[in-house]
Amino acid sequence: MNNEDKNKDDFPNKVSPQMRPPSLLRNYVSFVGMAIVLAAVTSDLLLFFIEITASSENAYIGILTYIIMPSIMMFGIFVAIIGMIMERRRRRKRAPDDVLAYPMLDLNNPHTRRTFMVFMVGTLVFISVSAFGSYKAFEYSESVVFCGETCHTVMKPEFMAYKAGAHARVRCVDCHVGSGADWYVRSKLSGAYQLYSVSFNKYSRPITTPVHNLRPAPETCEQCHWPEKFFGAQMKVFNRYGNDEENSLHQTKMLLNVGGGSTAAGQVTGIHWHMNIANEVTYINTDEQRQVIPWVSIKDREGNVTEYYDRNNPLPQDKITTAAKRKMDCVDCHNRPAHTYLPPDVAVDTALAAGGLDPTLPFIKRQAVAALTGKYETTPEALNAIDASISDFYRTNYKDLHAKREGDIKKTVAELQRIFQNYFFPEMKTDWQTHPNNAGHMVSQGCFRCHDGQHVSKTGKVITNDCNVCHTVIYDSKAAPAQNTQTGPFKHPVDLGSLADRSCTSCHKPDQPFKHPLNLGDISMFQCAACHKK
Repeated sequence: MNNEDKNKDDFPNKVSPQMRPPSLLRNYVSFVGMAIVLAAVTSDLLLFFIEITASSENAYIGILTYIIMPSIMMFGIFVAIIGMIMERRRRRKRAPDDVLAYPMLDLNNPHTRRTFMVFMVGTLVFISVSAFGSYKAFEYSESVVFCGETCHTVMKPEFMAYKAGAHARVRCVDCHVGSGADWYVRSKLSGAYQLYSVSFNKYSRPITTPVHNLRPAPETCEQCHWPEKFFGAQMKVFNRYGNDEENSLHQTKMLLNVGGGSTAAGQVTGIHWHMNIANEVTYINTDEQRQVIPWVSIKDREGNVTEYYDRNNPLPQDKITTAAKRKMDCVDCHNRPAHTYLPPDVAVDTALAAGGLDPTLPFIKRQAVAALTGKYETTPEALNAIDASISDFYRTNYKDLHAKREGDIKKTVAELQRIFQNYFFPEMKTDWQTHPNNAGHMVSQGCFRCHDGQHVSKTGKVITNDCNVCHTVIYDSKAAPAQNTQTGPFKHPVDLGSLADRSCTSCHKPDQPFKHPLNLGDISMFQCAACHKK
């Protein structure tokens, strides 16, 4: 054996001075960093392939492909650089040519061969699991459970109302994120602040409605609902139960004059006249929830512009000039399409009509509304109070009935508790009053924000408050049979006299039984017809 061979055996980690110095990556820390980089690159390639082959755009795949995975890749590179720095310092302290030796790879050696196969299989499993995990993470981040429970626990009110609503099969991200890089980035920046708010308990109670940063309706609602194809009328049935012992049903059937906004589909009339197709409506609001609208501008199909001013709440001309103006779209009326909080009166009427509550239980409408509208600090307190309120009422006032129908009363309590948990959230101070619904005008101002008869142009034109513009009554259970043989304008079942010009909400309070504008004293429990003769 010559001297050169002897030196190789004595110093297996030494490098000949004539050889190029080994890379600083040749250390265990840098190896871990490069493994992270490899896994991130593999996952990113998979996600990129999914993105370019997907039949539809996906809201979260962009952040995984172009933000999350590159971030992981950069982290791996950072780890590798740290390893290089550590390796450089180690070499300075020791002999410069004393470096980590590569393992001797002799596949003829059974032990080496088994170790190599374990390493290769482990690497393949690691990369596969990383890629699969990345995809599942992306898939889960788009789920309703992620939005409503895992990530946004403070969003319980919105989540519960969403599950009870008509859009429960539409994913949260389809409306709140949607497609497109610009809105995607906006939603993620907003989400970053929300994460901070949740982490440090900075969020408001109730959670405010994001009316100012919602994506435009043409990019969300109109992906399913085609405005130009809306026309005609739609029949709606309203079932309202009285607060008397029999829970008397008052049923009204109306034709809602939906109309349309496109001459190609029909006449441009009705409620959807507002749809910015043939006409354009712009307004100024002076509050965050867009409930106070002192100025409205309408441009018709010929381009004529008419401005209307609220004569009871006029806005100075300088403020009209400088104020932000909003072009009306779907969400100005349908502002709670997926998160509707029903008021107590409406929720109880709906449950009675659907059979969830039994109308044969005396005074159940009155007692149910009273139980739901109690002042509660927590949900458990409310559920216990609802149980006690309903059970004690029948136990005290209808002893025989309580004994015979105890099972029905328990079902009634369970249904009221379900209603409360869907629409009332005392911990978050959230209910129908904090989030008004503009679709209609019975429980909030809604249509009457503009159609109040008080918005007048300089030439004297008035935004009408005529009921017949939007709906036509075709059946009223309290009307005489002869009156139900023909359609006609809406007539209040009671002659209101001088009160006829008031809005519905001035008398109809969804969180309390109807109160007569006059003090009726001992005759307050009489039927309306006892005094009001047609």
